[in-house]
Amino acid sequence: MERTATWHIEIFLSEDGDRTRAEAVLRTTAGTELRHEGVAWRNPKDTAVPEIGEELATARALSGLAHDLFEATVSDIEQNVHQRVQQMQLDT
Repeated sequence: MERTATWHIEIFLSEDGDRTRAEAVLRTTAGTELRHEGVAWRNPKDTAVPEIGEELATARALSGLAHDLFEATVSDIEQNVHQRVQQMQLDT
């Protein structure tokens, strides 16, 4: 039987002076919610280009979110099979 699902990721951005913060929030159809924050700092001597800080902070937040999702998957597998899982077995 075919199954489809839609997961949503929202990115919340804020800028305070030379610091840009991004929070990535993943919500699954099963009700799981994961969050991760990424931060970027602009050198005060550099020209202010908000999009660059937003891109970098978002990339960092999404990278951390991917890592958190991987760790949650390992934990879910271990709970399902009742034994430790070697992460190398999951890497592709």
